[in-house]
Amino acid sequence: MDLRDQLKNLFPEHEEQDFEMPEEQFEQKNPLICKYEKKGRNGKPVTLVEGFEGNDEELKKISKKIKTTLGIGGSEKDGIIIIQGDNRDKIMQILKNLGYKTKRVGG
Repeated sequence: MDLRDQLKNLFPEHEEQDFEMPEEQFEQKNPLICKYEKKGRNGKPVTLVEGFEGNDEELKKISKKIKTTLGIGGSEKDGIIIIQGDNRDKIMQILKNLGYKTKRVGG
């Protein structure tokens, strides 16, 4: 006799119901840091977005949204989004529209 049968014996008029766990919504605690960098990239300017606390799938989704909206190239590595060119203001606006807080670092 398993636990379910024992509970049916104890509570005969109880009807079993299906239960689904509510999906937990991810919430970014710290603001995303948006900074400009040329060093170590053969003089080519890039915009870095650091400090993302979610999983890699969400990071890729955000990166793709930024790249397609601006029509420029980029990548994501080790929790950092790398976007070609100095586009900090535009990227910060896109992230704000997605519901993320951002912080501009550097000039």
